[in-house]
Amino acid sequence: MMMSWQAAAWLMLGGSTVLLLLGLPVAFSFLVINLVGAWLILGGDAGMVQLARNAVQSVMNFALTPIPLFVLMGEVLFHTGLAVKVIDGIERLIRNVPGRLAVVAVVAGTVFSAISGSTIATTAMLGSLMLPVMIARGYHPVIATGPIMAIGAVDMLIPPSALTVLLGSLSGISIAKLLIGGVVPGLLLSVAFVAYIIVRVKLQPALAPATAFQKYEGWEKLRPLFQYVLPLVSIFVIVVASMSAGWATPTESAAIGALATVVLALAYRALTVNNLLQALHGTAAISGMILFIILGATTFSQILSFSGASNGLVEAITGQGFPPMVVIALMMATLIFLGVFVEQVSMMMITLPIFMPLVQKFGVDLVWFGVMYLICMQLGMLLPPHGMLLMTMKGVAPPQVTMGHIFLAVTPFIIMSVLMLALVFFAPAVAVWLPNVLG
Repeated sequence: MMMSWQAAAWLMLGGSTVLLLLGLPVAFSFLVINLVGAWLILGGDAGMVQLARNAVQSVMNFALTPIPLFVLMGEVLFHTGLAVKVIDGIERLIRNVPGRLAVVAVVAGTVFSAISGSTIATTAMLGSLMLPVMIARGYHPVIATGPIMAIGAVDMLIPPSALTVLLGSLSGISIAKLLIGGVVPGLLLSVAFVAYIIVRVKLQPALAPATAFQKYEGWEKLRPLFQYVLPLVSIFVIVVASMSAGWATPTESAAIGALATVVLALAYRALTVNNLLQALHGTAAISGMILFIILGATTFSQILSFSGASNGLVEAITGQGFPPMVVIALMMATLIFLGVFVEQVSMMMITLPIFMPLVQKFGVDLVWFGVMYLICMQLGMLLPPHGMLLMTMKGVAPPQVTMGHIFLAVTPFIIMSVLMLALVFFAPAVAVWLPNVLG
């Protein structure tokens, strides 16, 4: 049965979106649509055989190996308690600035971004460790929750990041360059968040009452920095340096990072059989979910391509005669809109088969496009009402923190992220300078 490309596009893109909105898990939504699409478009039994063949090949892709390794790095840190030591080390260094604990959360979150590959894990951990302390010291829920969610989202931009590896492998953009491209925008956002907290609390001191804190002098102040923070941050340096110098592929760099994390945990005598098993269990659960989703993504884009829907949509868009920059701006707007309804991996699966042929046709810098795509995905994690990090925060927050507080808290950080997207759009060097210098 021959189906027009328009009908195929409605079936595949429309069907998957409807199933996601109905609340079916991502992996199952795409599995259902792939089964229907393979039967109707690839042709009955032959389509089913192709579906099975794709499933096996998609998860055997070597480029995906960094995902479980990056996730493992974060899991080991959280389950061994080294994360708490890092927070302590950073807290001793930060003077009595307005909104001090919120600033500590942002700086600690930035450090975790550099040693953990999981966005949700960073938010959950900072939320469960720091939020109760802030609320107990009289911080308003709006100034206590916002920075933690915002810095959790920045985790996606600063390597190691499992979602960046996934984006690189699904889009064909260089994974190493994409990982390094997110560093400058990620650090700029962190600085902007700290500046915002200080200015906001200076204007409204009641939001974060100044509380007495233990002052450390001399070596006592610096000890945790040298003992915990710098050795753990050196893992980030090793991972990025080995990739950018060309000594190791992203997969090998991830393996070095994971090994270094485990060795450090052993050196601190923080690793027990029990917490290692917990870390491995968490890694298997998160990686399994991501790989199951990739399994659906490969067939999904193949069916779109085979039916002529990908080409049809690309030609329909380029036929409008819009300048390339206008089309790319519209793509970013589409991603932000999708971020309200669907989570990040679904977003990649729905849009990449259509976006990547267009971007390649325009001949724009793929790393620049990839970094903007990451910022849009990061925004999606913060957008009410279904943003993944808003749900994570509600899950770990004390009962007096309402969903209303969380929506209010995240709004200024969404605005700053949109401004960062605009900066990268109009000044591509923000994203491509570092990969070009190191590459």
